[in-house]
Amino acid sequence: MGENTQSRAPRTVLRVRNDDPLGEFRSELRAHCYRMLGSAHDAEDVLQEVSLRAWRGRERFEGRSSLRTWLHRIATNACLNELDRKERRVLPVEVSPASETATPYEHPDHELLWLEPFADTPDEQAARSESVELAFVAAVQHLPPNQRAALLMFDVLGFSAQEIADAMDTTRASVNSALQRARVIVEERLPPRSQAETLRALGEQGQRELVERYTRALENADMDELVQLLTEDATWSMPPLPEYYRGLAEIRGFLREGPTRQRWRHVPARANGQLAVGGYMWDGERFAPYVIDVLTLDGSRITAITAFIDASLFESFGLPEVL
Repeated sequence: MGENTQSRAPRTVLRVRNDDPLGEFRSELRAHCYRMLGSAHDAEDVLQEVSLRAWRGRERFEGRSSLRTWLHRIATNACLNELDRKERRVLPVEVSPASETATPYEHPDHELLWLEPFADTPDEQAARSESVELAFVAAVQHLPPNQRAALLMFDVLGFSAQEIADAMDTTRASVNSALQRARVIVEERLPPRSQAETLRALGEQGQRELVERYTRALENADMDELVQLLTEDATWSMPPLPEYYRGLAEIRGFLREGPTRQRWRHVPARANGQLAVGGYMWDGERFAPYVIDVLTLDGSRITAITAFIDASLFESFGLPEVL
C-alpha cells in the first residue's frame, strides 16, 4: 500500500529552558507541594522528583493539556505518594493541652511530624497569599490526601473539577463531593480574618514598628514590653517541643524561665505570608541561628508566636549563618 498522505497534527514536545523542566512554574509548584505536605523540606524533595519526572517525560508531553496542568498533575500525584507513607503534620497547640509550668528547651518530640514554616522570599510570588498562612496550611493537614489535593487544586490553583479528576484518575462527581466535604472541615478551623487582611490594615509602617518592638523587647529582656504586645489569650509554641503556653500569666512565667535568660539578636523575615524574625542566641562565642519566630496577629497585637526551633531553616530564609 502507498504511504498515507493524510495530514497529521504535529506532536507537541516540551521545550526546556535553562535545563529546568519546571521553568516559570517552579515557585508555584513548590508552594503547592508545601501546602500538600506541610513541610518545606519534604516539598523540596518532592520538587526534585517532579523535575526528574518532567525531564524524563518531556518527549511524551503531547500538549493535550497546558504545561502548567501537566506539571501540577505530576506534582500532586508525587505528593499523594509521599502522604501514603507519612502521618499528617501538626502544631503543638493541636496535640496537647497548654503547659502550666515553665520547662522550656527540655523535651523535643521527634516522634511527631511537625508543621514547618515556608520562606516568603521575593521570588516566591506564590507564597504571598492567604493559602500559605499557618492557619490555612495547618487546617488542610486535617483533610484526607485526596480531599486535600482537590481543595488546593480547585480553590487555590484554579483548576476545573474535570482537570482535577483527570489528574487524580477519578470522576468529576467524586471531585465535587471531595470539595464539599473538605471546605466544611477547613472553614471550621480558620480564623474569621486572614493574616493578609490584618497586615494590609496595619500597613507597612505599622508592621515595621511591631517587629521592632518585639525584637527590642526580647533583646533587652523587657518582659513587660513583650507582654504588652500580646493579646490576653495569646499562645507561644516551639516545635519540635510539644509544650506550649497560653495566656499572659503562663507566657510571662515561660519568658522568665526561658528566653529572657538568654542573649538574643534578631533579623526580620517573612514566613507563610506573615511577619517573622530569625532569632540568634549567644552560645558563648557568637550569636548563632536558633529559631524562626512566626507572628500571627489580631489587629495590632500578637495572638500567636510559633517559634520553629531549627537552625537548618535559616538558609532557606536567606538569613546569615552567624551574627
